[in-house]
Amino acid sequence: MKQVGSTSSLISSRTSIKSSSTTTTTPPPAVESIVPVIPKDITTFVEKFVNGIALKDYLKPRDVMHDMTDSALLWRASMVPRVKEYPYLRTPKIAFMFLVRGELPLAPLWEKFFKDYEGLYSIYVHSSPSFENCKEEPQDSVFRGRRIPSKEVKWGHNCMVEAERRLVANALLDFSNEKFVLLSESCIPLFNFPTIYAYLMGSIQNFVEVIDDNQSSDGSGSSAGSGSSTGSGSSTGSGSYNDQQWQKGSQWFQIDRNLAIEFVSDTELFTKSREYFTGEGIYADEHYLPTLVHEKHGFKNAKRTLTWVDWTNGGAHPTSFSKPEDVTVELLQKLRRCDGKDCEYNGWKTNMCHLFARKFKPTTLDALLKYAPKVMNFRNRTLEIPSVTTKLPSI
Repeated sequence: MKQVGSTSSLISSRTSIKSSSTTTTTPPPAVESIVPVIPKDITTFVEKFVNGIALKDYLKPRDVMHDMTDSALLWRASMVPRVKEYPYLRTPKIAFMFLVRGELPLAPLWEKFFKDYEGLYSIYVHSSPSFENCKEEPQDSVFRGRRIPSKEVKWGHNCMVEAERRLVANALLDFSNEKFVLLSESCIPLFNFPTIYAYLMGSIQNFVEVIDDNQSSDGSGSSAGSGSSTGSGSSTGSGSYNDQQWQKGSQWFQIDRNLAIEFVSDTELFTKSREYFTGEGIYADEHYLPTLVHEKHGFKNAKRTLTWVDWTNGGAHPTSFSKPEDVTVELLQKLRRCDGKDCEYNGWKTNMCHLFARKFKPTTLDALLKYAPKVMNFRNRTLEIPSVTTKLPSI
């Protein structure tokens, strides 16, 4: 085993106008013509919150449940300090963002995953507003109080991207969040927390899948080999509309803070996406972010996702694991080792290509609780370093 790359430590004018007494001067322009117009909701936000915000509120926001509108939220999240050094000891965290319909049926598994690693992660949950009044999580749950202000989401429509941006924007309010991972209620971790933390913090790339036009799917669940992790929508990796070349890839991403800020700040491509994607065979969540990354951050993108899914049966949706007997030690080990395929990590070939897997139904929870903690080393907290074989040539 060889350690790859570096891993982060787990510690942690005003203008004055003069006139001559003997000369008649033209009056200055009205204030409205030189001061940019600020949306009313943002003005309200500034008046209500900014004067009362202290440094500690930027480090850890008071509450994920707030009354900011989307425009105010995106505006605040897009603010970037120009001084690179932080005025406090900053321990970088991973923001785990769950985009769900309602409840989190696999929460008990995630509870075991997060146990004893407080301060190294943040959790955000976006669920249908109709579930906001559902049964609250137990007092000691890591998910308690982590639901953000949410809106209805329709599969394939641009509101799915809006929900993703809403999650990322809320996570950006915590300046300690350095990596951002999008998950669903059917996702499971494939490794223990130290391994996933080291893998993400040690990576020099983002993980947003962008499928090449000549890339054929082998149903492997990832572009780590030659397959795609998307099976819905168009059969090729890109398409063109209104002078915009759209890329395609998996919805489930893992990105750094710089890309996250770009994600919530973009207006040009997002406007095109809102006009184009209606859910009729072409889906915004599979095209918007891959296109944004390809155009502006392609040099720093691994072009693959870290979330495994099974497309071998074809169709618009991947295969689901619904029976307890579907979950075995052999299956989990297979997913952890990318089914024998290789991928790139920091310029090296490795077989540790997926950190998460999805489409596990609630009926598999007992089996997951039985096998996963042991297979994934939840108990002994062993740090698993990617096994590397060949140094890849520099691009």
